[in-house]
Amino acid sequence: MTPATTTTDLAALGSLGSMSGLFSTTVLYALASGVAVGGGLALFAVAVRGLPAKPEHEKQKASERANELIRFAGRRGSLAAIVGLVVLLLTRWMVAGIAAAVLVFFWDRLFGGAAEERAAMRRVEALASWTESLRDTIAGAVGLEQAIPASARAAAPVLRPHLDALVDRLRSRTPLPEALQQLADEIDDASADIIVAALILNARLRGPGLRQVLGALAKSAREEVDMRQRVMAQRASTRRSVQIVVAVSIAFVLGLSIFNRDFVEPYGTPVGQLVLACVCGLFALGFWWLRKLSTIETPERFLVRDDPAVRFVRPRTPGAGPGQQQAPLQQEEGVRR
Repeated sequence: MTPATTTTDLAALGSLGSMSGLFSTTVLYALASGVAVGGGLALFAVAVRGLPAKPEHEKQKASERANELIRFAGRRGSLAAIVGLVVLLLTRWMVAGIAAAVLVFFWDRLFGGAAEERAAMRRVEALASWTESLRDTIAGAVGLEQAIPASARAAAPVLRPHLDALVDRLRSRTPLPEALQQLADEIDDASADIIVAALILNARLRGPGLRQVLGALAKSAREEVDMRQRVMAQRASTRRSVQIVVAVSIAFVLGLSIFNRDFVEPYGTPVGQLVLACVCGLFALGFWWLRKLSTIETPERFLVRDDPAVRFVRPRTPGAGPGQQQAPLQQEEGVRR
């Protein structure tokens, strides 16, 4: 061995030693402590400054999401903990166990978009059928108060409970605009808001042309269902490919950690765990991106209210003050505040 070779080897060992010092356990603990302190300061600043007040309908949605999350955690939390513990025992990698538990816990949210899309399509299709039935019933010179109970009997199962509640409110002498507004809140769909808004305006103005409006709205709902079906058929193969890639990747990692432990031994070190955490983070980012791409963006609801009165929420015009915005709303017919 020549002196030059010895010098080169010593330099390489020195560079490795410096890299191990950079990613040593002490440095990782220091980084974790810094993140914890920074997060605590951020939460303290938010607590001191406070958050803006939310409208009542947003508070109700937040409480519904919280209740849904609690039920979801009760169903999937135990299964995720078991899978994470099994992966931890097989691989002896803390990061792999946590990643497996998180993947199992959010599996439906990451790869379960097909069920949500089918439910949304069934709801829109049921709205189209009910709108057509209501249009045909009104064609017999029947008033809106009499046409709604008659059309509710033949409604789809997904809308039947909401329409039965609407009929019960009408029988209890609830004003028709108020009862229709409650129907829109229960369905909670932008497509339903368009139909209910037309019914509210007709219930207050009693003008002609409701049959034509309902026919156009039903046709638009049918076209929306057809569009969603085409998009869903195109995305089915992509969603299945992603699931296959995830399953093969997990099986490959578990197989190496069980049958060829020496090949993946570097991942057992603190630096290896950090690298594995980065890899899992990249996988999670890719899953989130695919999930976002596979989601059909629907317009936000506009028939919402913050008080018991019926309100149409409209965006504020640029440069208009509070007084300038309220004047057109007071002059407009068909809106009750």
